[in-house]
Amino acid sequence: MVDFSIFKDKTILITGHTGFKGSWLSIWLHSLGAKVVGYGLDPYSERDNFVLSEIGSKIEADVRGDLNEVSKLHAVFETYRPEIVFHLAAQPLVRLSYECPVETYATNVMGTIRVMEEVRRCSQTRVAVMITTDKCYENREQLWGYREDEAMGGYDPYSSSKGAVELAIASWRRSFMNPVDYARHGKSIASVRAGNVVGGGDWALDRIIPDCIRALEAERPIEIRSPQAVRPWQHVLEPLGGYMTLAAKMLEEPTEYCEGWNFGPTMESIVPVWEIASLVRDNYGRGELKDVSDPGALHEAKLLALDISKARFRLGWTPRWDIRTTIAKTVEWYARYRTENVLQLCQEQIKSYVG
Repeated sequence: MVDFSIFKDKTILITGHTGFKGSWLSIWLHSLGAKVVGYGLDPYSERDNFVLSEIGSKIEADVRGDLNEVSKLHAVFETYRPEIVFHLAAQPLVRLSYECPVETYATNVMGTIRVMEEVRRCSQTRVAVMITTDKCYENREQLWGYREDEAMGGYDPYSSSKGAVELAIASWRRSFMNPVDYARHGKSIASVRAGNVVGGGDWALDRIIPDCIRALEAERPIEIRSPQAVRPWQHVLEPLGGYMTLAAKMLEEPTEYCEGWNFGPTMESIVPVWEIASLVRDNYGRGELKDVSDPGALHEAKLLALDISKARFRLGWTPRWDIRTTIAKTVEWYARYRTENVLQLCQEQIKSYVG
């Protein structure tokens, strides 16, 4: 892992800082001494990691707004002049995208374009890491992992919006922030794709870990919609460490790393949903699993994996926690959040991961 002390005293904008991944990234960068500026919507619930950790009161600025509120987003760049941008804000749910396809595209595609336009205009911004998803690939349900140069696509509105985002990022990089012309524009922009991320403090709907915890806390059976769906599972700290590694490399060599990157788990962590729920139950100490799969349900991919060879060899990044440790650390957070200081709990898990 690279030396993350490079982020100390850097002004870093995180869009979507109130979300699951954004809150963990805010905590990690704040603990490194970075001046974290957050721009995002209100948290999903009062039990979110962002709320319970109270990280919003500790960072440099906690600004609430939509990506498509152009003047508000512009004001954040004008006021804080971030040197680094991590763009995480998105509509991240597949099933919700069927209900709100236009809003999903407006947030994911146009919202990302608006962030890139601000990056382009802000003279102080040097590095932008744009977070998309593994679902951006044209998924053919193949057994081997997708490489960064494979076709973009997506069946559902969420996945296709993220494929479109990748195309937009590539276009803006070639058209306005081309590495060949770095001396003129001074920008380095990359896109990153991660697998199914789990960890403490996520309460979103239609995600297996929050669904499990809600059922366990209510002493109900854990209902599994797609028990045989296979995903690349990873703890939230894995891709975040990858994003930070990439950003550090981009700061040092801005023309060498401005492209697309996969940050996924090892093949041993690409397992069915049923196995994940079973591990949650076993770590929690009780619970019952119930198969509620519906043959007529809306389409969701059954098999998806990423090839992470590029990040391994060019960035020196590699996953640190196997699937059992990942689920154990995740369930540990949910077992302790009601009685302990959540910020300290998160910092403890970050130290465990880094150490």
